Amino acid sequence: MSIVDLIAFLLKHVGLLVAGAFVLLTLSPVQEINFQRTGISNRLFLIVFFGLMGILGTYSGNAIFDSIANLRAMAVVTAGLVGGPLVGLGAGLIAGGHRFMIDPWGFSALACSLATIVEGLMAGCVYLRMKDRSMNWRVALIVALIGETMHMGMVLAFSRPIEDAMALVQVIMLPMLIGNGLGAVLFVHVINSIQSFRERKASDYTQRIFEITNSTVAHLRAGLNQDSASAMAAIIHDRLPVAAVSVTNASHVLAHVGEGSDHHLQGSPIVTKATQNVIASGNSIFLKEKGAIGCSHAHCPFSSAIIVPLKKNGTIVGTLKFYGSSTQELNSILMEIAKGLTDLFSIQLELEDIQVKARLLAHAEIRHLQAQINPHFLFNSLNTIASFCRTAPDKARELILDLSFYMRKNLDSSRGFIRLADELDQINSYLAIEKARFGERIRVKLEVEQGCEDWPIPSLIIQPLVENAVKHGLKVRPDGGIVGLEIHREQGELCVTVYDDGAGIPPEILGSLLVQRVIESQQDGVGLRNSNQRLEQIYGPEHGMHIISAHQKGTSISFTIPHRRELLPQAS
Repeated sequence: MSIVDLIAFLLKHVGLLVAGAFVLLTLSPVQEINFQRTGISNRLFLIVFFGLMGILGTYSGNAIFDSIANLRAMAVVTAGLVGGPLVGLGAGLIAGGHRFMIDPWGFSALACSLATIVEGLMAGCVYLRMKDRSMNWRVALIVALIGETMHMGMVLAFSRPIEDAMALVQVIMLPMLIGNGLGAVLFVHVINSIQSFRERKASDYTQRIFEITNSTVAHLRAGLNQDSASAMAAIIHDRLPVAAVSVTNASHVLAHVGEGSDHHLQGSPIVTKATQNVIASGNSIFLKEKGAIGCSHAHCPFSSAIIVPLKKNGTIVGTLKFYGSSTQELNSILMEIAKGLTDLFSIQLELEDIQVKARLLAHAEIRHLQAQINPHFLFNSLNTIASFCRTAPDKARELILDLSFYMRKNLDSSRGFIRLADELDQINSYLAIEKARFGERIRVKLEVEQGCEDWPIPSLIIQPLVENAVKHGLKVRPDGGIVGLEIHREQGELCVTVYDDGAGIPPEILGSLLVQRVIESQQDGVGLRNSNQRLEQIYGPEHGMHIISAHQKGTSISFTIPHRRELLPQAS
């Protein structure tokens, strides 16, 4: 065989070896291997894998002068560059040892075997020197060319008769330099491509975890119940490639979304043995056989399952389950995602207790707010009513009714959450009294979208903002101004804006207006701060207030309130 024919022969087999390696590395049993890990099991896998590829490199060669023009170096050089000296040496021992065993008496057997071992070890030393930079095609090419040049030198040094060794080297040197150099380059490129794909895939799943957590956290503030579990399951099923998602408490199925919903019913007792075992043991499991799931339904579509416990303060309160089917297979990445999600969900469930306490504290703080509002407003209102008793007795009677309604609602601090309509009635009573005091200096604009009246809101959450607008925005101006309220629904939330065209908030106060002070040295803004703190405690920081204010142009305060019908008190 001529040198050109030998080059073509080796290059053809380079393509076959690289394609075969790519297929093997993307098969399900080995697709989770991370080439940057240094664990024992990972190193053993790399040693065996590249050692076997080196053996295939021997069999992919061609017999020349009682020797073999081969492609072992492309495998052992890559092994050293990927895993370091241990992996390179191990793969070299396997491939080189095999070369010696198949022809121990061949005149070049010892030289070729030793050269293979040295090439793997040499590439490993390059890894120690360059670390992650070793997985570069230029480095792979240079190491392979140096290694094969050394290989040829060892053939000349150890093989006898020397005439046969020289004749062998003249024929195989160029083909093996080209074949193994190109092979090492392609091998490194394939591994880099696979690693890059896996990193992008892991990054994608990480992003999905953040999206799922961000979307579910608001639901979990209400605790683990059927509504929150259904929302969680739907969000997870929509974002992950699983056949179904199920959420349970310690005894019943709270939600099931996806395949199998005809017999995995919401509200039914837990019947699968695997789930019962997880609740009893507290250990996560990955079931890869249909029988291990323990579902008694004859036509259950699930062939695999991931079951992870949900914990609260160290106690198991339920499970999160991913189900796989013939069309949606589960893998170890989904197992890690499930564990990560349950860790985050468990933390949120523990925070629920803190939030309940915070809500109780927020309700108690309403007393402090009332202490700021009631005396000042009451005395001014009584003086106004007194002035109308002689000149406009009918107006005085109306104002007395408004004041009575306002004070009765204001003093009823037991109302944690009320209908928006109730808060609006209280605001209208307040504004009626203030308009009686200041006349046309107070002009009111109320725009409330029809259908919002029954929306549950924390009591005394809007009225203090309206009072601030009147007291600090309009009263300080000789000609008064407009106080407005806009309320509408948008994307499942109630959007509230209180505004005025008054004096505005000074910049030195605006920056710290919403900051809680340990000691309230000034009374201005206590109602606004209290309202903002309660919004954040109840619904989360994303629902806190946004303030826009400009000197002598007015102030606008906006916030949103999610719909939480369960917060409304029962009618008496």
